[in-house]
Amino acid sequence: MEHTDSIQPRLIQFLRQDLDLSSDSIAIALRHHKLDRGPLPMVLLKYGLIDLEQLDTIYDWLERG
Repeated sequence: MEHTDSIQPRLIQFLRQDLDLSSDSIAIALRHHKLDRGPLPMVLLKYGLIDLEQLDTIYDWLERG
């Protein structure tokens, strides 16, 4: 898997375009991601910004990436 910094812009684009997450939701997750130091998909789940099905979709996308 690629280094987190190099994949993050593509991941954010995927979250916006394919999962239709709002910019506000992504901004909240990114703020917490910096504080929690956990993987961004898990931060999104932890704060209720995505559901388990969306989490699976994100990890499938990351594996294909």
